[in-house]
Amino acid sequence: MKRLVVVLAVLVLTSAAWSRPVKVTSPNGRIVVQIDVQTFKRPVPAGSYVCYAISVDGKTVVKPSPIRLDLKGAPALGLGVRIEDVLQRSIDETSELLYGKTRFLRNHCNEALLVLRETGKPGRFFYLTVRAYDDGAAWRLTLPRQPQLKSLTVKRERTAVCLEPGTAYVLPLKLPHTGYENNYQVLRTSEIPADMLIGLPMLVHLDAGPWVEITEAALLDYAGFYLKPAEVAPGSFVGFQPTLPDQKDVCARLTTPHNLPWRVFMVADTPGHFIETNLIFALNERSQIERPCWIQPGKVAWPWWSGRTVRGRSFRGGMNTQTMKYYIDFAADAGLEYLLIDAGWYGDHRDPNADITTTIPEIDMPEILDYARMRGVGVLLWVNWQCVDRQMDEAFPLYEKWGVKGVKVDYMDRDDQEMVNFYRRVVEKAALHHLAVDFHGAYKPTGLSRLYPNLLTREGVLGLEYSKWSRKCSPEHELMIPYLRMVAGPMDFTPGAFNVGNQTTFNPKAKPPMAQGTRAHQLAMYVVYYSPLQMLVDHPASYWGQTGFEFLKEVPTVWDDTKFIAGEVGDYVVVARRASDDWYLGAMTDWTPRDLSIPLAFLGEGRYLAQIYEDAPDADRVPTHVQARLREVTPSDTLRVHLAPGGGCAVRFLKTWDQD
Repeated sequence: MKRLVVVLAVLVLTSAAWSRPVKVTSPNGRIVVQIDVQTFKRPVPAGSYVCYAISVDGKTVVKPSPIRLDLKGAPALGLGVRIEDVLQRSIDETSELLYGKTRFLRNHCNEALLVLRETGKPGRFFYLTVRAYDDGAAWRLTLPRQPQLKSLTVKRERTAVCLEPGTAYVLPLKLPHTGYENNYQVLRTSEIPADMLIGLPMLVHLDAGPWVEITEAALLDYAGFYLKPAEVAPGSFVGFQPTLPDQKDVCARLTTPHNLPWRVFMVADTPGHFIETNLIFALNERSQIERPCWIQPGKVAWPWWSGRTVRGRSFRGGMNTQTMKYYIDFAADAGLEYLLIDAGWYGDHRDPNADITTTIPEIDMPEILDYARMRGVGVLLWVNWQCVDRQMDEAFPLYEKWGVKGVKVDYMDRDDQEMVNFYRRVVEKAALHHLAVDFHGAYKPTGLSRLYPNLLTREGVLGLEYSKWSRKCSPEHELMIPYLRMVAGPMDFTPGAFNVGNQTTFNPKAKPPMAQGTRAHQLAMYVVYYSPLQMLVDHPASYWGQTGFEFLKEVPTVWDDTKFIAGEVGDYVVVARRASDDWYLGAMTDWTPRDLSIPLAFLGEGRYLAQIYEDAPDADRVPTHVQARLREVTPSDTLRVHLAPGGGCAVRFLKTWDQD
């Protein structure tokens, strides 16, 4: 009864706003989301729509933008509606994460729930939930069950994003099949080609000053969201989604009640803040896994990169038992948590009808798993998604019985509703059998790993593997993704190449593979790039006895705190992360050499021993050269480092004692 009285009181207090725009303001008062009903002639079909607008410090960031859901066999939703009720509340809750880029997640925002009803027939109603955070805004539609809306077929969500002028960092993609693997382009918002399909997140630096990152969260039982430029309104964008495989004009079939994904607009004065934010996680529900102590982040030995070669042994490397035991020895001696047995262990990795419960004759899985257990190393198995889709109920219990710790599911390259639902079925079934999951050939993260933390990481990025056949994975690209792809969630870029080349000496090849930039550049990735499951890609012999390998053995994959220190999109980045009392720092640059002065105020109180791994003086000519040095530092000190072209620096700060 008390709760009912409170709700009624809030409704009475806000009823005066129903006849005028509804405003939701962030706790710090800087960001305002305004919901209104306005008449539009573009970029959607003419009519009266519910729309949203976002401003920062009184400056418009997103102009009034209509929300429209095109339905099959029914009128569009969002057209011809009125605001019938408004319920507002403040949220301020803190939760401890099982793992993450911070230990604690604070969900602090102001929220409004709007009841919207059509003014004419069929008279359907739906909810619009709006949240304003100190670092962004988000909204989503909820479709309640009602006689006129028991089920619906969505042709397309034609929601618009009408931006103020600015410069956009965009990921061009093509449907129906994409693994979100391409280089980014930098274009004026008004000059993006009309036929370009933009994958999210999209980053925009507005001429008025703020930066905006646009993406989505809590994508469940729906199709992934893209943006296309609106030809009739340059600088504006309209939503686009992949259709179901068996339908050319249907992107989703829904039954009510149903929550649609959050449309997310992160806002900051500097794009580096997006590296720190937990907004995507805040917009997802808490974990549904009980007693998740079996979920173990960590580092992984990956024989695939080096072609499963071995050195100094009597047997020939390949997909065989002896080679896997060779890499298990490396993982154990280096203190790595896992070995990943990649494609080929059960047969043709491209065959959708292969049996993933059997092995090829060269692989003795019981022997490998027994040896891994003896050496304290977990084993992960690569599997084709089509085989998983067919054999999941049989394979996952079997893997648990074998003692396998997780699966890498690959080749999906889609984010239509059917595939989105497949992802959830995989992580649910995997959780029942205590299996971690890594998705490759994947779409962008939207926070599913908060709901199912056994989903440790995913690809969805043009990663280091491209170095085996192209020059696309350049330092410029590697300095784009921290500000774009990584903002969406964990990113399995697969770093760690110790065989590297500069602009002259780099040669894309499969054996022995190499990467662009310096070795210190690769070391820095383990701090800059967030992934709870982090690969060490190179051959074991490339690491032993080499300067910098000690850093890779010690660097964590999950963190208690994350701080952006400095950087510019596509040029350079400096990130610091804390694990317990110790801090780690990573600095990376593109092909432009840089001298950086890094203030150490993020350390907080105390004295630290800095273990510094940086480009050697000749790293511009010999990019494999790394120099190590020790220095005692305090938070009042400044660290000065030189980054060679394509260079980097990685630092471990060990707390020695607290200040008096």
